[in-house]
Amino acid sequence: MRLPEPSRLLTLFLAVAGGLVLWAAFPDAAVWPAAFVAVAALYWSLGRDNAWWNFLIGLLFGLAFFLPHLWWAHESTATAPWIAMSVVEALFLAGFGALWTWVRRTRFLRRRGWRLAAAFAVLFVAVEQWRAEVPFGGFPWGRLAWTMVDAPTGRAAWLGGTVLVSLLVAFAGVLLALTVAGLVRAARHRTQQGDGAPHAVGRAAGALTLGVAIAVVPLVLPLPTSASAGSVETPEGGEVYDAGSDLAQDGTLWAGAVQGNVGEPGLGAFANRAEVLNNHLEGTYVLAEDYAGELDVVLWPENGSDLDPQTAPDVARGLDAASTAVGAPILVGAQEFPGSGGRYNVSLLWQAGSGVIGRYAKQHPAPFGEYMPMRSILRVFSDQVDRVQTDMIAGVNPPYVDVPSRLGQGDYRLGTIICFEVAYDEIIRDAVLEGAQVLVIPTNNASFGFTAESTQQLAMSRMQAITTGRATVQISTVGVSGVITPDGTVVRQTGLFEADQFVTQLPLRSSITPAVAAGYWPGWVVGGLAVVLVVAGVVGGVGARRRARLAGIHEQM
Repeated sequence: MRLPEPSRLLTLFLAVAGGLVLWAAFPDAAVWPAAFVAVAALYWSLGRDNAWWNFLIGLLFGLAFFLPHLWWAHESTATAPWIAMSVVEALFLAGFGALWTWVRRTRFLRRRGWRLAAAFAVLFVAVEQWRAEVPFGGFPWGRLAWTMVDAPTGRAAWLGGTVLVSLLVAFAGVLLALTVAGLVRAARHRTQQGDGAPHAVGRAAGALTLGVAIAVVPLVLPLPTSASAGSVETPEGGEVYDAGSDLAQDGTLWAGAVQGNVGEPGLGAFANRAEVLNNHLEGTYVLAEDYAGELDVVLWPENGSDLDPQTAPDVARGLDAASTAVGAPILVGAQEFPGSGGRYNVSLLWQAGSGVIGRYAKQHPAPFGEYMPMRSILRVFSDQVDRVQTDMIAGVNPPYVDVPSRLGQGDYRLGTIICFEVAYDEIIRDAVLEGAQVLVIPTNNASFGFTAESTQQLAMSRMQAITTGRATVQISTVGVSGVITPDGTVVRQTGLFEADQFVTQLPLRSSITPAVAAGYWPGWVVGGLAVVLVVAGVVGGVGARRRARLAGIHEQM
């Protein structure tokens, strides 16, 4: 089922169209089948045997995808940083295009079929993994896996994390391309010779069958699925949200969550410091009216208080009063400014009368957003570098805090992953391996306006819930906040730029999923196989050219 070499014009069209189709697979459009179509289009667009041309094709595909996908970066900064970020990410896909040109020259792959599809998937996911690690710690936004939270394929995260999910999507996408190739070949054969080339039709049917099987086989995986999850009315007429209490292995945790909102969309929490703090205090008092003494913890978002309560006595008094009123400690997002310089982005567990009883500092500050690499160089191109005046320092403490049970049953361990860290599998995995029984994702989306940034992040939180088998709460300053069951189902979701608060019952779980147990191995294996494929392709290409030269010499003789 070899595709005929497409024209340059066709490959250009397929690259741009494929990138836009991939964008449609992500929130807010969230048409997940589009991810398979996008991979098929990318495969078709790379049909010419020219590494430089395919570099250009990969770049165009990447730009057509990342420019709209990362539009929120334009909303939060300006045009130049948005374009720069999109170009850097697109260059990885450009590199993929060139590498794929060499890989498919490997003799083992020249018979095409499922082996070619598998090699394409391995290389694509390896490049995706490398993009999640470099430069400056990588940027995992835009992984194929994030599109699959509502698809059967997404359930594979329980088994092999985002690496396995992306691998299955890429594999099935190429099989879709091969299916179409077989049908086109059969149609051409019918036109030229009067029959439909049954062998081509049969191969197309086989590729389609295998692709569908790969996409849906994760349905058989034994994910922890709840029968109790959903909205539950209290005797007083209130509403709480069960995140799967029937799946609890170590009891349940009752948490309140406050989305305080900001006064003006687009300015961000830093531009509304006192207002943001007061909004979250007021939301906590709303919870106290109906649930005082019934909660184990109240969750605030990242930057719920940009002023450090450890150094601002008025903030400390406000937190003490709110914590006393609700009868529970408050997980507060704040900023710490150590005397040595820089700042930490922290989640502080604050208890009335005791102050900070738990602390997590963000391990993976976002480059160019929370700290500025190469500041003096980049200032030549854009004054946006000076929006980050004090660089954030990476924390080194494990990603969790311990919450004392209100019933005196010991401590509950919350995995606390701040904002963009939700995209980094290793931080989530470390939290669970350190004993986290639920996941909490405090985030501040105030700078991104009404873009899809927060819903993209919610999709990642859902995928991490599936990967770890942990109930998860994403709590934002302005939305979107959500309560997620261990199988990735959303049972409560807030709107954007609305003040809101809710109560949820979270199952405490201690079992380790295969994906968490596998650790870094899926990424290492895919990366290693990709290197082998590239080396084999380069060697095969050199050998083929040498044989061609020798054949030419013999013909001349």
